[in-house]
Amino acid sequence: MKTETQPSPAHGYLSRREILEMAGDIEDAKVAAIEASAATREQLEEAVAWASGESDVMGNERLPLSGVAEHLYEILTADEDYGDERE
Repeated sequence: MKTETQPSPAHGYLSRREILEMAGDIEDAKVAAIEASAATREQLEEAVAWASGESDVMGNERLPLSGVAEHLYEILTADEDYGDERE
């Protein structure tokens, strides 16, 4: 498994394979949207952590998502039922 933090050398951004390794089995449209976002590995890692609830470990101390990471979170959770949890 690739663990480096540098962008993919071919085009400077995350590859489809890298996105699927990090985000799991997501729809092709979401992969394409993430590819188009020009996100870094760190930004996608942050968004995936939020989408999977891993960021809850920090409770009130966590920083809100912003910028590209927030956009990625919106892509990853676009089809989920938020109920009253959406801020």
